[in-house]
Amino acid sequence: MQSNTPLLLTDEQMRTFIMNGCLFLKTDFPREFHESLVEQLNTVYTEEGNPGNNLLPRIRELRKVFDHPVVTGALTSVLGPNYMMHAHRHGHFNASSVAGGWHKDSYWGYNRIRNHHPQWAMIMYFPQDTPVELGPTGVLPGTQNYESRTFEGNEQEAEVLASGEAGTFALIHYDIWHRSTPNVLGQPRYMLKFEFMRTEMPQAPSWNNVESEWRKPEGLKLPIAEHDLMWEESWYWLSGRVGSLADTVVSDQDRIHALAAELSGFEPLAINAAYTLAASGQSGVEALVTALRGGNANVSRIAAYGLSVAGRAAVKGLVAIAADANAAALMKAEASAAVEAGTSADENTDAFENAKANELAKANEEIIAHAVFALGELRGLASEAVPALVGLMQHSSEKIRCAVVDALGLMEAELDMVVAALAGGLQDESAQVRFMSSLALSRLGAIAEAAIPALEIAMDDENRYVRAHAAECLNYIGTERAKDTLIKFLLNARWCPTTSAKNAFYP
Repeated sequence: MQSNTPLLLTDEQMRTFIMNGCLFLKTDFPREFHESLVEQLNTVYTEEGNPGNNLLPRIRELRKVFDHPVVTGALTSVLGPNYMMHAHRHGHFNASSVAGGWHKDSYWGYNRIRNHHPQWAMIMYFPQDTPVELGPTGVLPGTQNYESRTFEGNEQEAEVLASGEAGTFALIHYDIWHRSTPNVLGQPRYMLKFEFMRTEMPQAPSWNNVESEWRKPEGLKLPIAEHDLMWEESWYWLSGRVGSLADTVVSDQDRIHALAAELSGFEPLAINAAYTLAASGQSGVEALVTALRGGNANVSRIAAYGLSVAGRAAVKGLVAIAADANAAALMKAEASAAVEAGTSADENTDAFENAKANELAKANEEIIAHAVFALGELRGLASEAVPALVGLMQHSSEKIRCAVVDALGLMEAELDMVVAALAGGLQDESAQVRFMSSLALSRLGAIAEAAIPALEIAMDDENRYVRAHAAECLNYIGTERAKDTLIKFLLNARWCPTTSAKNAFYP
């Protein structure tokens, strides 16, 4: 009998995943299992169409796939032992002889700051033999770290294919560039896509870790560019060490200036510059804060990646950006209130246009959101930022509020304040903020019990993902009250996987 104990990744596999952002693995189900899966998929797709988010309950045997030790071991290794399956699932059917376009998946239609750390991952499962000619998914290794798809070489030479026997699957970093490849055989090809999210930040390695130190895998074909500091930092972050790069590089002021200038250049080199500045002590961090405040959106984002790994030295500058944003919003609100009250309110208007206005004006949406992102990645090192972050929950920008709820779920202090703010986020006008609030609360576990009344309301939300992940959140809170609320919701929402247009009631 097959053991249900997760088959964890090895050090070599984790190093490969850190660098390439993808691994190709295989389950060992008997061929008959996959033949049955494909038969059911053919029937459902022919008679009912794509089941979409109901893929897992509609094809019941698929549950065995996500209990398989190779699958659970891979996900545990990359996302930690209490990872969450996203409510969005999709079965991709490819019968086209034309390749699909290169893309990164959106966060189910919403805008979210992408992360160099593996906070989200996807599994793309192939239930039939998938030779190259049948059009497997193609992946560009290493591109999870880039917003743009910039190649100095040939993309087709760099592309790797998820080709193999039935039961092969690709484990990919959520943000990697990928596409469907041409199906020249014209036979049905299914790829079953499921998304997963981390609910616990690493405290220790969650894979089969033997060697504590980082080194590059031997013989691995390198991605677009060398990113030694980024790869090393990711290894130690996954091992539970936050800010491991701090003060590990000695740089003089001339070198700091040169690195700061590189932040606006070719993206892979700009990222290397950001990580080197993060490792260069206070002067490097100050250069990153300056770039974050004054750069364009791309420079701001790359500077934020550096600050997110720079340790305690980055916190003061990032908190100042959040505090400035709160002050600017308060001044604007006071000035608006005075105008609405029908007074001249010169004092209020002047207050908003005083000498500090130029500094406050720099705190635009992108800058604030990127600063908040970096504070979240610094986790407990940035706990003093909680009051400023909570204040930003009232900001008019959806992007900023979404970044804030994500960051609040990573804080390790002022948790009563955090829970109250996230419970309020469940009533936000933005569906993304509401969804991210439930995910953030999931990370807090039983501490978030006070949010249960807000979660009960969220389970009746108009948005399917808000409803689904409010229920997931109750599972992660795990108290008796949370479980009772969840069971009632699940019983009321019970869905019958047998019922279809051709089989409405019997047997």
